Amino acid sequence: MCLIVFAYNAHPSYKLVLAANRDEFYERPTAPADFWKDYPKVLAGRDLKDKGTWLGVTREGKFAAITNYRDPASFMFNAPSRGKLVKDFLCGKNNTEKFVEKIRPKGAKYNGYNLILGNADTFFYYSNRKEEKQKITAGIHGLSNHLLDTPWPKVVRGKKMMKEALKNKGAALEESLFALLSDRRFPPPEKLPSTGVDKEWERVLSPVFIKSPNYGTRSSTVLLVGKNRRVTFIERVFDGGDEPWLTSRFNFILDDQ
Repeated sequence: MCLIVFAYNAHPSYKLVLAANRDEFYERPTAPADFWKDYPKVLAGRDLKDKGTWLGVTREGKFAAITNYRDPASFMFNAPSRGKLVKDFLCGKNNTEKFVEKIRPKGAKYNGYNLILGNADTFFYYSNRKEEKQKITAGIHGLSNHLLDTPWPKVVRGKKMMKEALKNKGAALEESLFALLSDRRFPPPEKLPSTGVDKEWERVLSPVFIKSPNYGTRSSTVLLVGKNRRVTFIERVFDGGDEPWLTSRFNFILDDQ
C-alpha cells in the first residue's frame, strides 16, 4: 500500500472506516481480493511472487495492512517480503501485541515498513523505523510512506476528504471513499516531501491516485466494519487503466470469538 486513510471509532455506525490504495509496478503478478483457498477465513488480495498481501481481514475480525517506508538510501535488494508480515498475522494465532513482540527483533532484516493491525476493538501501529508499537486512538488517521499521520500532502488531503465522507453511511459513504481514492491532483512543488528520490519522481508519487507508464495505483479498497459486526469489503482493480476493470464486493458477519 502507499496510502491508507481510516477513521477508528469516529462514525456512529462503524467501528472502522478505511480507504486504501495499493501502488505497485504493473508487472508484479497479483491475484485480486478473495477468500484464500489455503486459509479460508482470510479475505485479501495476494502477491503471487512472494505469496504475501498488502491488506486483509479475517472472518474473526483480524485486520492488517502495510505500507513501505520510502528511504532509497537504505534499500536492501535481498530483504524478505514485507507482505508476508501481513499474511503471517492474518493466518497466525498470535494476538496483536504478541505478534508485534515476535517481529520486533527481526525489524532490521526488512526494508522500511509501517503496519496497522488488530481488530475492531484493539488497533495498533508499528514501524521498524520507529521500533515501538503505538495504540491507535479514536479519530481520523492517515499513513503513506513515512510514519503514521506524517503530514504529506496526500495524507492531509485524504484525512480532510475522510472527514467529509463520514457525514454519509452505506452506499453514499462507499462512493465518497472511492472518490477520495481516485483523487489525482498534484500538490504544489513546494509542498512535496523530500524522501531521497528525484523531484520528478517525487511529483509522480504525490497524488492520492498514482498513474505512470510502469507504476501506479493498481487497486483501491474500501473496508467498513460496522458496530453490528457486519463487514463490507470492496476492491476496485485498475492495473494501469483509468477505470477499474474488476470490482469485487464481499459482505459477511464476523464470527463469534
